[in-house]
Amino acid sequence: MIAIIDYGMGNLRSLQYKLLKDGIDCLITNNPDEIANSTKIILPGVGNFKKAMENIHKLNLFDVLNNEVLINKKNIMGICLGMQLLTDYSEEGNVDGLGWINAKTIKFNFNDNSLRIPHVGWNSLNTINEHKYLKGVDENEFYFTHSYYVLCKNEENVISKSNYGIDFDSIIVKDNIFGTQFHPEKSHLSGFKLISNFAKS
Repeated sequence: MIAIIDYGMGNLRSLQYKLLKDGIDCLITNNPDEIANSTKIILPGVGNFKKAMENIHKLNLFDVLNNEVLINKKNIMGICLGMQLLTDYSEEGNVDGLGWINAKTIKFNFNDNSLRIPHVGWNSLNTINEHKYLKGVDENEFYFTHSYYVLCKNEENVISKSNYGIDFDSIIVKDNIFGTQFHPEKSHLSGFKLISNFAKS
């Protein structure tokens, strides 16, 4: 059973629907016992980084997530804000994240106003390192919506980069920890295949 973490940030039903449609057992939850009993974890999210971390602490999710991911080595996928939360720190609120991947979350800043913020729409991936979750993902267009981007310190943690005025890390990984800046649940067949690969691996 996959635990989809509900910490009050974002619409989780579309993600749950995609998993259930693919025959994958999943549960939307913020119950520490249910998270501990899950086989995998998805950390979705849209919105403010600082508020997200506050909610994670208020709901007593910080310790159980650390235990399941870092100690029990349970596979986790962070999506959009959920991926940013995997990093050490965010400029959005100047607050520490979960700190599982050595990276920072930084605000897009275009001095000439040539590009709108947030970055919303379809974009491609430039694959830096291969990963099993991308096996069979044929199309290379994914749906993004974000005002902040992730920059990893170590290139070994970067699976793909995308470009919106600058290159930014669009898929990151470390051991059992995996994150996508884009929304695979909104990215048609390519995104569905990636979610399925994570769920069934």
